[in-house]
Amino acid sequence: MAQPDHNHASELRVEDDILVRGAGRFVADVKPPNAAHVYFLRSPHGHAAIKSIDMSAALAAPGVLAVLTAADMAQAGVGNVAVHQPMAGLNGNKLIVSHRPALADTRVRHIGEPVAAVVAETYLAAVDASEHIVVDYEDLPPAVEIADALADGAPQIFDDVKGNVAFDWVWPVDGYENKAREVARIIDGAAHVVKVSVINQRLQCATMEPRGASATYDPATERYELNGCSQGAGPLRDMLSRIMNVPKEKLRVITEDVGGAFGMKSGAYPEYPVLLIAARKIGRPVHWMSGRSEAFLSDNQGRDAVTSAELALDAKGKFLALRVRHKVGMGAYITSAGGNLAVSNFARCFPAMYDIPHLDVAGQCVYTNTAPNGPYRGAGRPEANYVLERAVAEAARITGIDPVKLRRRNLIPNKAMPYKTAVGTTFDSGEFTTVFDKSLALADLTGFAKRRKESASRGKLRGLGLSCFLEHAGGMPTEGAGLKFPGSDKLLVTLGVQSTGQGHATVYPRMVSERLGIPFEQIQHRHGDSDHGIVGAPSVASRSTITAGSAVVQTIDVMLNKGKAVAALLLEAAEADIVYREGGFEVAGTDKRLTLFAVAEKSKQLAKEGKIAEDLDTKTSRDTPQTFPNGVHVAEVEIDPQTGECKVVGYTAVDDCGTILNHTLVEGQVHGALAQGLGQALFEVSAHDATGQMLTGSFMDYTMPRADDMPVLAIADHVVPATTNPLGVKGVGEAGTTGSLAAIMNAIADAIPGGAADYMDMPATREKVWQACQAATAAGHKMPRAAK
Repeated sequence: MAQPDHNHASELRVEDDILVRGAGRFVADVKPPNAAHVYFLRSPHGHAAIKSIDMSAALAAPGVLAVLTAADMAQAGVGNVAVHQPMAGLNGNKLIVSHRPALADTRVRHIGEPVAAVVAETYLAAVDASEHIVVDYEDLPPAVEIADALADGAPQIFDDVKGNVAFDWVWPVDGYENKAREVARIIDGAAHVVKVSVINQRLQCATMEPRGASATYDPATERYELNGCSQGAGPLRDMLSRIMNVPKEKLRVITEDVGGAFGMKSGAYPEYPVLLIAARKIGRPVHWMSGRSEAFLSDNQGRDAVTSAELALDAKGKFLALRVRHKVGMGAYITSAGGNLAVSNFARCFPAMYDIPHLDVAGQCVYTNTAPNGPYRGAGRPEANYVLERAVAEAARITGIDPVKLRRRNLIPNKAMPYKTAVGTTFDSGEFTTVFDKSLALADLTGFAKRRKESASRGKLRGLGLSCFLEHAGGMPTEGAGLKFPGSDKLLVTLGVQSTGQGHATVYPRMVSERLGIPFEQIQHRHGDSDHGIVGAPSVASRSTITAGSAVVQTIDVMLNKGKAVAALLLEAAEADIVYREGGFEVAGTDKRLTLFAVAEKSKQLAKEGKIAEDLDTKTSRDTPQTFPNGVHVAEVEIDPQTGECKVVGYTAVDDCGTILNHTLVEGQVHGALAQGLGQALFEVSAHDATGQMLTGSFMDYTMPRADDMPVLAIADHVVPATTNPLGVKGVGEAGTTGSLAAIMNAIADAIPGGAADYMDMPATREKVWQACQAATAAGHKMPRAAK
């Protein structure tokens, strides 16, 4: 078998030709013929009881085919839309996953929750008819922020969830009390104790393509079909099967092109079962495409966490112990991975690149009257790295130790790998000190003083911030792959993980081409169809190349082993004498040879004749352990103290994402994730008033980073292959969001004198930065003025 040489490591994405020509097939492009349109009437209240719903006028409106409510969902057997794996926490308590109806029944719990669905001949007819639906609401007091929900006497969002706490969680669950006591003892006796509290504000995922789907129902086969944007057709089919109480074989999910996802499109939403039931009810296809304002109210949102940390150091600045308390606003309902990402994903990142021998991590999942909180690029990793790196920056301030020296002093040494952490994970590989030094050299740390002086000559403040981060990739370890020979010397690679922009059609066929020694052009790539029967999970958690790539390697090996047996039969040789080389099977030491495609074609006939058990078409699945991508990011900011304008003027990222299969794709992932991290650090916040009404319900109010907000990036890699998978890959999709937050915020704190920005929360808006500059001036610190 040929070994990959990665000569195509900088190959351009093969997907782009179709996309830039406008030939992609997104949800709005695949609306079935004769499809009716669906419009969802959504709650205008953050928390209210539903006393009654009068649909009579809407049903009589022109073009209306049906109006669906919770009663229709109950009649169809639709159950809880909230699907989550069981989790155990403090004292054995379980994550409380309360009932989420597809259409609100007796109560609404967040603005934008779907209450009724109007099905009509046209979209405008459905919108017009929705205005004739009369819902009698009785306002209830809401709990919008985490503090509101946890306050004494807070409104109860669910009657069965005491104090609105869905989950009290600790790591590790077994033996936690003893570990917590030991950490407390160390903190009490430490020479230095750093205390920080930070906020990760709630964010919109804001994908280019909003959510949408078309649904059909075949009464002859009693089979449903949903064509919609997802991050994995198979996993979405499995969730909908459970929600609708329908056998998996009676459901098919198809996903074609997806205009961005970032975790938000990984799970089931209330609209999907409603669409399927609507198609069955009216006997024809239905179609729904979310509007942007609708997406702001109904899509899963991200982050929303309040985190405190205490870091104990000895007199020389060595880290001794870390205690973390983490509260996450889950919104009104638990999403498919919401509890896991809020606490478990968060905790597994510690102690990051640092040697911290003792850890106590505890968290709470809290229900609030807001849109549900779900995975958003990083999903717990940025939150963990942010609080730790803000604590390290604070440690440098209170001890007087240089921030670079303090970090280097506490990095896990290269020789310590594999390194077992205090939370029970094992970092299999990494060279943290090397990555650290490489990043500082690339960022030209020694030239920073000169750059700061030059900024001051123009009346600007300049600051530099460091962020050492480690994350974990490859969650949900089971993933499958398939190889199929359809004829005409073609090989079809089928996967379950869905491309939402990552470049799967570039990576996986090239991987197969290199390993089998056959031309790239003879390989076709397919995904996005639950009928492919590929076992696995969505494309989240930087897991695709780790898990699906490893499954592809395994599937190739299994297929070739079958091929050797068939080739031995056809070439009249012993199987032990058959070798595979550059696209064909050979009898060692002879010129007898059959191509892979010839053997595959013959195998189909032999299998049909019963002479072999199965042909060369092959599917396998496997479990692949997690990996631990890591890196060091350095940000430089320049601030105008007169206006509060803050620009990221320099950014260096050195990442260890393991073996790199395609440099172009890796750089694209870092660029995109950094843009989202920069957006959170400086601009973005999903804000609500006290009633739960969204104050940032459109791009007129919700500030997104623009192209001119992005700095020129200095990107480098330091490859230390993972030992946990055959490709040696670690993942890179979350690196930018994980590393950037602390780098940028630490740079702002470094820029503004007198500690005026040391405790600034994100986003660092112009107003906040200006106020910090004013506070520094009032405290007697002189601001730079431009040279005349």
